[in-house]
Amino acid sequence: MQRAALFRGGDAQMAAGDLGELLVPYMPTIRVPKSGDRVYKTECAFSYDSPDSEGGLYVCMNTFLGFGREHIERHYRKTGQCVYLHLKRHVIQKVPGASGGALPKRRNAKLFLDLETSSDLNSDDFEYEDEAKLIIFPDHYEISLPNIEELPALVTIACDALLSAKSPYRKQESDSWEEELQASKHAKTLVQLDNGVRIPPSGWKCSKCDLRENLWLNLTDGSVLCGKWFFDSSGGNGHAMEHYKETGYPLAVKLGTITPDGADVYSFDEEEPVLDPHIAKHLAHFGIDMLQMQVTENGLRDNDIKPRVSEWEVIQEAGVKLKPMYGPGYTGMKNLGNSCYLNAVMQAIFSIPEFQRAYVGNLPRIFDYSPLDPTQDFNTQMAKLGHGLLSGQYSKPPMKSELIEQVMKEEHKPQHNGISPRMFKAFISKGHPEFSSNRQQDAQEFFLHLINLVERNPVGSENPSDVFRFLVEERTQCCQSRKVRYTERVDYIMQLPVAMEAATNKDELIAYELKRREAEAARRPLPELVRAKIPFSACLQAFSEPSNVEDFWSSALQAKSAGVKTSRFASFPEYLVVQIKKFTFGLDWIPKKLDVTIDMPDFLDISHLRARGLQPGEEELPDIAPPIVIPDDPKALDIDESSVMQLAEMGFPLEACRKAVYYTGNLGAEVAFNWIIAHMEEPDFAEPLVIPAFGEVASSGAAALGAVGLDNQPPEEMVAIIISMGFQRNLAIQALKATNNNLERALEWIFSHPDPEEESDPALDTMDMENHANANILAETGSEGPRIKDGPGRYELFGFISHMGTSTMSGHYVCHLRKEGRWVIYNDLRVCASERPPKDLGYIYFYHRIPS
Repeated sequence: MQRAALFRGGDAQMAAGDLGELLVPYMPTIRVPKSGDRVYKTECAFSYDSPDSEGGLYVCMNTFLGFGREHIERHYRKTGQCVYLHLKRHVIQKVPGASGGALPKRRNAKLFLDLETSSDLNSDDFEYEDEAKLIIFPDHYEISLPNIEELPALVTIACDALLSAKSPYRKQESDSWEEELQASKHAKTLVQLDNGVRIPPSGWKCSKCDLRENLWLNLTDGSVLCGKWFFDSSGGNGHAMEHYKETGYPLAVKLGTITPDGADVYSFDEEEPVLDPHIAKHLAHFGIDMLQMQVTENGLRDNDIKPRVSEWEVIQEAGVKLKPMYGPGYTGMKNLGNSCYLNAVMQAIFSIPEFQRAYVGNLPRIFDYSPLDPTQDFNTQMAKLGHGLLSGQYSKPPMKSELIEQVMKEEHKPQHNGISPRMFKAFISKGHPEFSSNRQQDAQEFFLHLINLVERNPVGSENPSDVFRFLVEERTQCCQSRKVRYTERVDYIMQLPVAMEAATNKDELIAYELKRREAEAARRPLPELVRAKIPFSACLQAFSEPSNVEDFWSSALQAKSAGVKTSRFASFPEYLVVQIKKFTFGLDWIPKKLDVTIDMPDFLDISHLRARGLQPGEEELPDIAPPIVIPDDPKALDIDESSVMQLAEMGFPLEACRKAVYYTGNLGAEVAFNWIIAHMEEPDFAEPLVIPAFGEVASSGAAALGAVGLDNQPPEEMVAIIISMGFQRNLAIQALKATNNNLERALEWIFSHPDPEEESDPALDTMDMENHANANILAETGSEGPRIKDGPGRYELFGFISHMGTSTMSGHYVCHLRKEGRWVIYNDLRVCASERPPKDLGYIYFYHRIPS
């Protein structure tokens, strides 16, 4: 079948001998893909065009990047690369009398192994025809393939290697749970010591070095020991391996990975991750009751029980005929295998005008100034995803039957409904031990991970993540002296506890529990589920109540004492993100979700939670630092391991987390997080922490935070920490000078001096802020302080993300958004008008400030 040339190529047939001569000038630019090269032959780097698209896909024969017809000229102009392999899949009507089959016929099956077939086509009437040709720019000469005899050998080899190349995501996915593990040879005959060891559901630490992350439970003797760095993409000192070498006990399970579906098990003897078919029995030996996680107490498997009030049915609005939605802003996203958490968060993010303007509004500029490999550029991939969701190009209603019939007489042009965010996920999860896997993840953790990336990759003078940022005032009071201290920190999410004790249907819950136990004893089906009904006001009250401060050191008493902390809003964000803290661990080791309903309001007023600062009659705690205790062993220096663990759980290297907590004086994970952002580009970022000698520490109360600068300037490390919070450099130096380089006092000084005197110091003027990794991320906006969008504390609900399942490690996420006056459900590829939005079952809620 003859087809018109895509552009103006193919006007004349070229003699066989002319093909080689035509390609001679471009031979140095044509490469043969090697094993480490990523070949993008199924997706455009700037859009979701593919060989299925009307214009096909152009693959650069030098960089192996793919481009749709809209974007190929941009790459040609930027790189001067002239030779591209054009890939196109046609769907054509079968010739009358041709034999049908179960699947559409594919004439060149070798060409497009990674392309999915359309389930909408009748395989008896239509078939695929794959086409490949070389295109030479700028004149768009076309050379049809195969043309083995006429083409130079190098070109033939390069084309063949490109067409047979594996998916560029295959290497990343090899580390995921898609890889089949083998059962350990030790699992069946494993000997477990009867030593009385029982493992608690939390609070673990290495028995040799007190580390609290990357911990492994030896299944023979119950020892809890740390792993090795890069052993499981986490940090450690290798004590688990040392223990094996000393004892020969072969199997260990990673704490924190135990779910109803299994756990991460490693065999030291076999030197690889393995399956343990008897893992439930082995864990039960140490008091970890995994059987209850696999089978319910009445002996029936979870999937054999279908409660009449299933959250899966309610949240997905099953049983209700939902009207599909099409057009701009109504584009679905394909689930890549437990990627619904990403889909739900990104749908919510790109419903916010500030993100739409930052990425889609700046799309031409972002694309024009993208690096040579746009697949590895955060802003390019954000703009691509935003355009895919908002343009309507990939969300078109089905064509009318008569029009389809007319079109099919010539060629079927498939409708693009939904996008596959594979390239986006591969980039933003790169290097992260959890998000790079195919396991289910916590949508709240992914949201914070995304905000971190947005802040590290500025797209313009205004960072869209500013709309979420707010200041929290923390009031800490010594219970004995009654004196107080006020500090402030940056946050992005309001976390609300679930006030179970405030349930309004306690009698119903008690009756349900009795019926449930009777049903289990009689092995009958369970009664209809009764959820606890929690007033939102009770959750808000629980948020505002004081909490105990562990290991509190009172500067008034100069000793450890009881302390309480209260949090208030020092500023209100433009968009308030509220997380309901539903997930917890039971004492029986079973990770569980509190199955509750909360009457979340459409309109929310939290103005009463506005911070008020130091009140009349309150006396501040003295500004005295705790005494510095120099341990005999420098490695035993007191570092807040809970803060280290919080940072490590975000995917940062363990040693970097330890340095961040140490250099910020154990002031908490938030301050240490800012230190990480400011230093993560440094070459020694993940190198082990080197503790200064005694003389260095004693020279200044905070000298451990960095060497004192020249000309009595404050330590550069401390200056960088304050800058990373969004303050101007001159203000940071002024505050440190005024407080004798005390970091905590410097922060207090900044907040108590809203209009500090301008300081002109030639030495300061010569210091270039480009030395700091996040100088552009937190660029000043004219006001001295973190960039916030303070305003009234009155909000309106516009979206929520719901979770179905028993824990964040399993289940499914769905997003509901209010658009054009009605609620819409985004369930991966399925986008429909919502009839019964389950606002009481959400996990993360999105509120927008009501203008005053």
